[in-house]
Amino acid sequence: MNSPMSGHRAFVPTLADRLVKAAMTTAGRLPGGLIRAIAGSPRQVDGQTLDPHFQAGLRVISLMAGGEYEDLALEEARETVERSAFTASGGRIDLAVVKDIILPLAGDDPARADLPARLYAPVDTDEPQPVLIYFHGGGWTLGSVDSHDATCRYLAREGGLKVLSVDYRLAPEFQFPTAVEDTLAAFRYVRDNAAELGVDASRIAVGGDSAGGNLAAVVCQQTRDAGETMPAFQLLFVPATDMSTRTASYETFREGFYLTKATMDWYEKTYIRSDDDRTDPRASPLLARDFSRLPPAHVATGGFDPLRDEGEAYARRMSDAGVAVSLRRHASLVHPFVNGVGASPIAREALAQAVGALRMGLAY
Repeated sequence: MNSPMSGHRAFVPTLADRLVKAAMTTAGRLPGGLIRAIAGSPRQVDGQTLDPHFQAGLRVISLMAGGEYEDLALEEARETVERSAFTASGGRIDLAVVKDIILPLAGDDPARADLPARLYAPVDTDEPQPVLIYFHGGGWTLGSVDSHDATCRYLAREGGLKVLSVDYRLAPEFQFPTAVEDTLAAFRYVRDNAAELGVDASRIAVGGDSAGGNLAAVVCQQTRDAGETMPAFQLLFVPATDMSTRTASYETFREGFYLTKATMDWYEKTYIRSDDDRTDPRASPLLARDFSRLPPAHVATGGFDPLRDEGEAYARRMSDAGVAVSLRRHASLVHPFVNGVGASPIAREALAQAVGALRMGLAY
């Protein structure tokens, strides 16, 4: 099933893509010891050992890619992200409901747009259900509801809740703060039209990975600051939280582990308009003055990730301000582990832990 992808061309896998996916899915069911022969000698950095499934996967991805994202034409980079996600997605997870919808957000405001979204539900029922509004990663530039389809299916099935994946507008066509405005409008629409969507208005969570984690955090801050009803929970995977500086993990993992420092530099340059944007809390939520009264959160970071330190700093700032936070560093995983549900049992375990925190946070 393909979404309109906010006007971007839908990815169509080739036979070679399907064969690679089949191989990675098979490998993803094998224990780490058997994968080690393919992955090679263990990679150890900063007292951590890279998951052999991801170590082998990084080899495959590097062979399939035509270069780093920042070196590719924009549409080629977008297609490469879709291909990487497809090959690591595993077997299809069937749900009772998977349907593409349009969120009618434009109204009379010419700056807004109606947004494509995909709704997932493990059961087809008229009873109001808890929901996770999910914002995909991809540096505010790449990614789509399709690239994160397997992730959202997994979260819906394991969480026993609805998931609404939002195809917010991407840079460079739409720079900061368009993605913020889109995701904030999407949350408000679900909150204010919960009954129509079959959603329990008291159990609406927001979440996302990387750029999507950034946007989920910002939605929580913005609704709190506006005195509105906030999300009931925030699920932040490897969130980008500070564009104003570079932490030690940027240098430690600057290249060789999928997300590179150079790629993050390109994402930010593509997304933001000026240096002033870097210190705007809507772009860098770690720079907010107030971290109190935010929704409870689960923050999951990857050990081999340039964004590790800033994600963990954000969790600590919330915790220090009295917010209920669970922080989990998955020491053997790389940045895009949420897309690896078919390629790594440790990635599946990481998502299962997040689902447990989500269920507790929404109390169902």
